[in-house]
Amino acid sequence: VQLQASGGGLAQAGGSLRLSCAASGSIFSIRSMGWYRQAPGKQRELVATITSGESAKFADSVKGRFTISRDYVQNTVTLQMNSLKSEDTAVYYCTALVSGSYTDYTNYWGPGTQVTVSS
Repeated sequence: VQLQASGGGLAQAGGSLRLSCAASGSIFSIRSMGWYRQAPGKQRELVATITSGESAKFADSVKGRFTISRDYVQNTVTLQMNSLKSEDTAVYYCTALVSGSYTDYTNYWGPGTQVTVSS
């Protein structure tokens, strides 16, 4: 299974960016998809996840500013980031909990995409 992210880049504080991630490969079912981020010198942290039942979870720091959505046909997840702050600057990682036809659920990670917010 491969995760390919797109979007990200540079934005000004108060602006918006959108991250998308597509899962491909031997996929039977995706239980959840989401995003984590890691800022320099900090641990990787949850940003937002969404399950196949449309249950979404957000970090307190992004609630009300970020939204997450899934396309179950394209196996994609999109993170819409609004009202960006400088503290949102980080490398963002897509993640997906995927099962194959004969395999149990495994957590996969994308390669990371940089988001930089200038103040």
